[in-house]
Amino acid sequence: MKRSPLKFLGIEVDALNIPQLNGLIAKSIQQQKKWIIANHNLHSLYIYHHDSAMRAFYDKADYIHVDGMPLVLIGKMRGYSIEREHRVTYADWVWSLMEQAASKGWRIFYLGSKPGVAQQGADILREKYPGLKIACAHGYIDVDRDSTENQAVINAINAFQPHVLMVGMSMPRQERWIIDNLEHLQTNAILPSGACMDYVAGVVPTPPRWMGRMGLEWSYRLFSEPKRLWKRYLVQPWFVGKLLIQEYRGIQLSPIHRKPTPGTPLLAKQRGRG
Repeated sequence: MKRSPLKFLGIEVDALNIPQLNGLIAKSIQQQKKWIIANHNLHSLYIYHHDSAMRAFYDKADYIHVDGMPLVLIGKMRGYSIEREHRVTYADWVWSLMEQAASKGWRIFYLGSKPGVAQQGADILREKYPGLKIACAHGYIDVDRDSTENQAVINAINAFQPHVLMVGMSMPRQERWIIDNLEHLQTNAILPSGACMDYVAGVVPTPPRWMGRMGLEWSYRLFSEPKRLWKRYLVQPWFVGKLLIQEYRGIQLSPIHRKPTPGTPLLAKQRGRG
């Protein structure tokens, strides 16, 4: 499909629902393309305006779906044709994606989560979708592109020859990893997927889906993990409000020029999920 992105708050997004996203993956496989299918929410919007590496990632992305009701609402306020169904989070999408993968014979590789969690999630998915071809590796590695651990992960991915590579190591770590290793990855669709497998495995409680549809999922996540998420949900949105006011006043939005934060390869300091 031809891309016609919606532009607001200094970013670009595509109004895509789950069937359309599955269709893009099918197209990337049929045409033997390597596409990054990224996503934006309020958290990524904040990082985008503060981190040059994140901006480089989105410049490379082929499609960017919306993962946050606030962006749907802002898009509607700006006059775009974007609806509730265009808010796609992995807690909803993963099931349809895996069903498609099982029926079409797509191979899935998932990189991320704590040791053992991804495998637990993969076992659940195989049981639910017989015939699903899925392999995984945990995300608690030294992500330096030349490290032994990183090279071993890339070799494992390429040996499996996945049609879909899901990278769930939290923002912006997963996006930086994709950009750093993009040219060496042999796959079609590349999906930065946050805590997707943590939800599947049940190690992080999945918010009731009605909360997602109402744009209240953030409150459930904040209540579940206040220590980790308080800044994301209580501080960063104020910056987004500032961007919205500036845009309505016709002020040109410029990213804050700040060097990318160095990676933290030590196991104890890496979250490995969104």
